[in-house]
Amino acid sequence: MAGGSDGIAGLDARPWYVANEAVAFLLELAALGFLGWWGVGAGHEGVVRILLGVGTPLLAVVVWGLFAAPRARRRPRLLLVLVVKALVLGGGAAALYGVGHPVAAAAMAVVTVANVTVAETFRASPSTGAESTAQPG
Repeated sequence: MAGGSDGIAGLDARPWYVANEAVAFLLELAALGFLGWWGVGAGHEGVVRILLGVGTPLLAVVVWGLFAAPRARRRPRLLLVLVVKALVLGGGAAALYGVGHPVAAAAMAVVTVANVTVAETFRASPSTGAESTAQPG
């Protein structure tokens, strides 16, 4: 590596930040899809199946939008944001497990933990060129 380069591990961190945010968005969409899939296949019939299939991801969207979205109106402290992310993204992995795909669920959980860890590291690092959204506390 060339000497004097800034960023994480001697690389310009901005492209890595953007790539990690793209992965985060894909994980969010996957979690919503898995929650809906679980809801439809939860073993109930009729209206309950539809309510779970639509309502579970809808509830996740509302909670995410209120507390974990980058431009959330009520952006709480970092700990609550991480709890919401764990509930929604972890719920997606649990839903995937619930529909009978334990290996894929474990893979999603591992990728989610890595993604959130890297995202919070980038947000805390002023060298990314991105605005820091982590709040002191």
